[in-house]
Amino acid sequence: MIMQPAFFLPHGAPDLALSDIPAAHFLRELFTDHIMPRGIVIISAHWETSGLQLTTAPKLDTIHDFGGFGRALHALQYPAHSAPWLIDATKAALNFDGFEVKDEPRRGLDHGAWIPLRLSLPDGEIPVVQLSLPWRTSPNDLFQVGRALAALAEQDILVIGSGATVHNLHKIAQEGTPAPKWAVDFDDWLEAVLTAKDWAALYQFNASDAGRISHPTPEHLLPLMVITGICDARPGTFMKNLHRTYSYGSIGMAAWEVSDAV
Repeated sequence: MIMQPAFFLPHGAPDLALSDIPAAHFLRELFTDHIMPRGIVIISAHWETSGLQLTTAPKLDTIHDFGGFGRALHALQYPAHSAPWLIDATKAALNFDGFEVKDEPRRGLDHGAWIPLRLSLPDGEIPVVQLSLPWRTSPNDLFQVGRALAALAEQDILVIGSGATVHNLHKIAQEGTPAPKWAVDFDDWLEAVLTAKDWAALYQFNASDAGRISHPTPEHLLPLMVITGICDARPGTFMKNLHRTYSYGSIGMAAWEVSDAV
């Protein structure tokens, strides 16, 4: 039986789609040593709703939900499509654990979803659905969503959380600028917490000065709570760091995997 991992992936600034920075190279090579899934469920920092919603359109439009990056980026498209079996499987896993999910038949993929998918799976051959990030939801609530989604792994469905381990747009600098100490300190703390599977500490990610500066708003770290819930629900798995760099100084591009590999 194929058991898919789960990923927390960075989507960076929108121009990551055309970038040559290390994180873009990492995403382009992601599936060179991972088995292609049968389907993908992705949760992005850029679709917040009242309650859980799920895309149900057969073809998922490429949403250019950003400005100021030039025509080349706005011209990019990602040929994403869904599948009825993937929609049904995702809803069934969530419903089984008591979560209600509303259909969203008009929405496509925001840049937090299509950019990492376009870099890692450019042909768009694998069916995908996007699950929303509920407003004003606690880290523990999202952790429980992850625990429900953990059942999808044995159906060869990959769950991806898309965000940033550090995200402070007020502190951005020229691309290639070294990360400030507070950003490195937060990623160091996060690595220790995830490696130890100390979920209670993770919930308090904004308790320190480094945490508050790294996440003045929480939405870019919240998809990680879903992924850690998957780890908690799957005995024998652990959080494995796959990549760690920075973009524009203050955007953390670290990637994490729920892995059962030694």
